[in-house]
Amino acid sequence: MGFNEFRRLDEETLVEYIKATPALSDKLGNKFDNLVIKEVGDGNLNFVYIVVASHGSFVIKQALPYIRCIGESWPMTKERAYFESEALKQQGKLCPANVPEVYHFDRTMALIGMRYLKPPHIILRKGLIAGIEYPLLAEHMSEFMARTLFFTSLLHKSTTDHKFAVANFCGNVELCRLTEQVVFSDPYKVSEYNRWTSPYLDRDAEAVRQDNTLKLAVAELKSKFCERSQALIHGDLHTGSVMVTQDSTQVIDPEFAFYGPIGFDIGAFIGNLILAFFAQDGHADQGNDRKAYKEWILKTIEETWNLFYKKFTALWIENKDGPGDAYLPEIFNNPEIQQLAREKYVKDLFHDALGFGAAKMIRRIVGVSHVEDFESIKDTEKRATCERQALDVAKWLLKEREKLSGISEVITAIRVIQS
Repeated sequence: MGFNEFRRLDEETLVEYIKATPALSDKLGNKFDNLVIKEVGDGNLNFVYIVVASHGSFVIKQALPYIRCIGESWPMTKERAYFESEALKQQGKLCPANVPEVYHFDRTMALIGMRYLKPPHIILRKGLIAGIEYPLLAEHMSEFMARTLFFTSLLHKSTTDHKFAVANFCGNVELCRLTEQVVFSDPYKVSEYNRWTSPYLDRDAEAVRQDNTLKLAVAELKSKFCERSQALIHGDLHTGSVMVTQDSTQVIDPEFAFYGPIGFDIGAFIGNLILAFFAQDGHADQGNDRKAYKEWILKTIEETWNLFYKKFTALWIENKDGPGDAYLPEIFNNPEIQQLAREKYVKDLFHDALGFGAAKMIRRIVGVSHVEDFESIKDTEKRATCERQALDVAKWLLKEREKLSGISEVITAIRVIQS
């Protein structure tokens, strides 16, 4: 059986593929006794298989030529698998402790083989729904974001190297276009793909579509997303793209990766933590009111930004005489101007992050593809109440972000809106 042209694999044909691929069969010791293959993809786009045998294991991820959660009516390039494998490799070099290793990539089959993150690893979003605290989450995610975003930006790269890197990811245009549509466009107009918790949020959805100030703010962010090639970003860094244990944090699924605005990744992660916070009241019960857990989420949001700020600026200071062309040492040649440059850069980054995070929140409430945090709340009226509070925070952040000077102000606003 040959694999010289694309076809979707299933549990049976995947066995033949593994046997024919040394990079994968070697990981199993070329022994296929007790081989177990399980399809576990619960995302919107791909098929994911866990492969376990007596002498090894790995995960296979195969991209389809359409969006899985919608079907063949919404075509999507298989080339996204190439960009995902490239991002995993590059981000893995920069932050190996927080990115699973790639064992194999097959461009024809749009297939990636990578390290299996064994139990007790679970998707972070599921852990947040279950009310599980992860004491190292902020530490690990701030490390991942600081290193991957700094070292792929012009703060560390020459303009020549940066342009070649940008060009390598320019082909991921379909995934970028998808983000442009579902994050920055559809929620603000009538779209066949939009949905919300009706009838409770009917007026809220209409208000988003009629809010001129909101539309101007999101248009500015869309422009930045399309035009600003600051660094290699994950492109979809929500809580469903992170797997965790008490002492491990692994970032997965960077198929939306491209050179874009740094604040997009930071905002996506923080925005999804805010969604998780507002969903907690829908998961509370008589045995656990989730109040203590909500405080942990707020603490994690604050620590994630503060640690990112600390680590990102430390990397900048350590590498101020490096190859980066953004701030030449011959020009930024004294501590005062260097400090001013860092403060201005990070202030703008903070405002971008808040805006992008807010846009990501809005699309998860009145756009396509919602989050399990809310969707798993069975009482629809209670779900709508949780979603409305999150939507109010998101709209406020999108409009007022440039007036804010620190993450503590965001935390205060979250408390006020829920009170």
